[in-house]
Amino acid sequence: MAQSLNGKRIAILVTDGFEQVELTGPKEALDQAGAKTEIISAKSGKVRGWNHTTPADEFTVDNTFDRIHSEDYDAILLPGGVVNSDTIRMEEMAQELVRDAARANKTIAVICHGAWLLASADLVKGKKMTSWPSLTDDLKNAGAEWVDQQVVVDGHLISSRKPDDIPAFSQTLVKALAA
Repeated sequence: MAQSLNGKRIAILVTDGFEQVELTGPKEALDQAGAKTEIISAKSGKVRGWNHTTPADEFTVDNTFDRIHSEDYDAILLPGGVVNSDTIRMEEMAQELVRDAARANKTIAVICHGAWLLASADLVKGKKMTSWPSLTDDLKNAGAEWVDQQVVVDGHLISSRKPDDIPAFSQTLVKALAA
């Protein structure tokens, strides 16, 4: 991934309980390509990642949902994790950030359970996308065309299924932002 993303800013929206590798894998790829990534959450301080069902490392929050504006970023990254995704989908400020990004045709990249936020924000209707298989009914009921593929690109929406897909997901995201 030799593309240069110098000057690009990516907001990574999470709450406690995100799937750690779904943040660290894409973040590392974006950082290596020259992007500036920022962890954004509901509260300042630290957020804790998880390795499936086990609490893992803490990460410093760079900013909070109520203090940022989507126009200040080139893309939004939504890691999954059941606990994070179930919590963040109820955060009205997070919903508004992804709605604003979608209205501005900014890239939104989502993996695994992270798609719940987009469904709650009413952003999946008519979109072709993928996710962790247990979200199939949720996304279809919200109007998405769900497919079982490693990475799906529909306009400015990039979606992926699971941690095993992170290399392809990250490569697709970097390529989209370099275009």
